[in-house]
Amino acid sequence: VQLQASGGGLVQVGGSLRLSCAASGRSFSNSGTAWFRQAPGKEREFVAAVRWSGSTTYYAGSVKGRFTISRDNAKNTVYLQMNSLKPEDTAVYYCAAGSWGSYPKAYDYWGQGTQVTVSS
Repeated sequence: VQLQASGGGLVQVGGSLRLSCAASGRSFSNSGTAWFRQAPGKEREFVAAVRWSGSTTYYAGSVKGRFTISRDNAKNTVYLQMNSLKPEDTAVYYCAAGSWGSYPKAYDYWGQGTQVTVSS
């Protein structure tokens, strides 16, 4: 099982980015996929999750209303659309696949991370 995250970069405050997480090696039809992020010196924190088998989504309070998680089952890919970016969104973003929830332990598979930097 491999997860390939991409789409990070440098953006100004208020800008937008779309992250992608492409999965290969197995079907995730009964799993959840999530995005976490980790800033320097901080613990990894939950951002958003989506179930592969339905439209259920779950967001951290800090990103709700600004970020949108979605999935394309045909492409086995999950996206994170990030709008109205703030400096505090700066972090390495990781995609993960596995069960469901906001804790890293709920997920068995992790991508390599993609850097998002929001400049003020």
